[in-house]
Amino acid sequence: MKLYYSPGACSLAAHIVAIEGGLDLALEKVDLKTHRTEAGVNFMTINAKDYVPALELDDGALLTENTAILPYLGDRTGLMPPDGMARYRVLEWLGYITSELHKAFTPLFHGGSEHEKTEAREQILLRLGFIEDKLSGEWLMGENFGVADAYLFVILRWARTMHLDLSSMPHLLAFKARMEARPGVQQALKEEGLYQR
Repeated sequence: MKLYYSPGACSLAAHIVAIEGGLDLALEKVDLKTHRTEAGVNFMTINAKDYVPALELDDGALLTENTAILPYLGDRTGLMPPDGMARYRVLEWLGYITSELHKAFTPLFHGGSEHEKTEAREQILLRLGFIEDKLSGEWLMGENFGVADAYLFVILRWARTMHLDLSSMPHLLAFKARMEARPGVQQALKEEGLYQR
């Protein structure tokens, strides 16, 4: 399998899950400004949506969207509950992170007006506050690290980049520190040129 990624983008979640689950994944970096892969290929010929992540499967099929890629990799690695309510709860977290948090960063990353940026920051903090209140164990699903944790970690990295004040959210700050301490997370950050110690 091959993961098309951009350093620090939401594709980092899939990268982390693959490493944490022991999957051998080829990586190909995508420059989202030039729309070219590291190999010089026009990325739109690979993924017409023109964004990462995109996961090329062993049979040549392409899977896109974190809400599909993360469960797929989780099933391959044991990091996704196989069935029952626990599986639906992970899907619920992935939906929330995708639709309520990830999308809220759009004005901050793509030149929104000052008013739009202010509203985005307020919405992100409100939605992170919801997670802060729900985070009772070490991970979103309690005692077991899973695919939604990798995605939440990416969002928390973005929050730091955008200088959002999370000082009133000790559970999330502790969660982020636990994530940063994981060898698989450190490896993914190193491979994407993001690791600093």
